[in-house]
Amino acid sequence: MVEAFAVASGKGGTGKTTSTLALGMALAADHDVTVVDADTGMANLLFHAGLDDAAVTLHDLLVEGTATGVSEAVYERFGLSVVPCGTSLAGFEAAEPERLRDVVAELARDTDVLLLDSPAALGSKSAVLPVVLADRVAVVVEPTIPALSDGLKVQEYARSYGTETAGVLFNKVRDEADDVAAQAERHFGGPVLANVPESDDVRAARRAGKPLLAHAPESEAAARFRRAADRLDVRDGDGDAVADRFRSAVVPDTP
Repeated sequence: MVEAFAVASGKGGTGKTTSTLALGMALAADHDVTVVDADTGMANLLFHAGLDDAAVTLHDLLVEGTATGVSEAVYERFGLSVVPCGTSLAGFEAAEPERLRDVVAELARDTDVLLLDSPAALGSKSAVLPVVLADRVAVVVEPTIPALSDGLKVQEYARSYGTETAGVLFNKVRDEADDVAAQAERHFGGPVLANVPESDDVRAARRAGKPLLAHAPESEAAARFRRAADRLDVRDGDGDAVADRFRSAVVPDTP
């Protein structure tokens, strides 16, 4: 079985990478999970996962003509298979976004869940391709009307390429945000996965170079992320069929 989720948002700073790793660790209790930092321009998952010294990253896999195998960029951390992306401008400029299709296809053959930590904006092929490749998208937003509007734009674009909505995850919640959550339920194609509170534990985990669920597993924020993972309801999929779909995916024009 395999299902690919893009974890996306309409703007930066929503805690998308924190959310990706937290969902990944929660899902890893029952599934083999592979997390890919698909934000080739503004990658930071490697810092959250203690992989800032990784010798091989996604950038190396996206350069034509290299002999680097996909397995060389996969690191086992915190019960997850993690594919970090490099942070250099040279690596970003040399990378060919279209090659992400083959990388994800190979990873799909040997995992249950693929989580693609997607770029925040939709202004380039490298930014939109993870959303197009995924089966479903989990949209991470802060509980404000402008952020909700940005998230809805992500959903609209995803749907135009046949990607369903897994749900919306409210992050950095400073109150119950009931009004905004109610609007999200009306407008998004999936449920509200969880309201994750603003938390000092999240910031401390980032400083420690660990995912939240490894650094503060008993925190309220960690409990909310587990609740969100429970609501994702992972579907069965044939790994070979999914891999073939990834390889033949149409590379979209930018929105």
